[in-house]
Amino acid sequence: MRALGPLVRVTVQSLLGRRRILLMLLLVALPVLVGLAIRLGGGRADAAVILDTLVIRTVLPLVALVIGGAALGSEIEDGTVVYLLVKPVPRWVVALAKIVVAVGLTLVLTVPPMLVTAVLIGTATGGSLGPSLAFVLAAIAGGAAYASVFTTLGALTTRALVVGLAYTLLWEGVLAGLLEGTRFLSIRQATLGIAAALGGRDPDVASLEPTVSLVVLVLAIASSFVLATVALQRFQVRAGD
Repeated sequence: MRALGPLVRVTVQSLLGRRRILLMLLLVALPVLVGLAIRLGGGRADAAVILDTLVIRTVLPLVALVIGGAALGSEIEDGTVVYLLVKPVPRWVVALAKIVVAVGLTLVLTVPPMLVTAVLIGTATGGSLGPSLAFVLAAIAGGAAYASVFTTLGALTTRALVVGLAYTLLWEGVLAGLLEGTRFLSIRQATLGIAAALGGRDPDVASLEPTVSLVVLVLAIASSFVLATVALQRFQVRAGD
């Protein structure tokens, strides 16, 4: 576990030193700009609806995909992961460090803008911040699951961005709304289920039960950690052949 701290610092420096972070800042600023426009324009809007549509369904998975996919995938693509794997560090520690950084950066980038948006719209329309805060709490759980899954995806394939986009746009965006069974493999639906349980939205036929939602998110995080560890172990064997 002593190596966890240095691994976390190196990963953070690697991700923060890339131009993708600037693009992520522009993306997460979008809901804030919408909230500011509503505040200045005197419009009437529901903060929970905006957080649902703009953040949970769009900004959150995209940020998690870019950050998570690069946390480990970029090192595998450029070959620098070999220098990491030759060190006497357990592979599960490496996987844990990468997931921790991906989750942390995803939440740091997405949660504050959500809070600012909630305050801007809520105070402008005179509504309660309760539903908005429910979405913020749900986004923390959902963001952790997204980042974990996409970090592991970066370890499993060099097409993590393509596969991740297909998952968020097709599986979660289309199939989860058409085929009931696919909802149980949807991080978005689980996140919305948590939000509904906390009072962020009215439950509907598309929502997962709170307990099921929690189980889905926990399993997504746990299984991602296990698969990332296995992927790193197999990569070490291939690198030594």
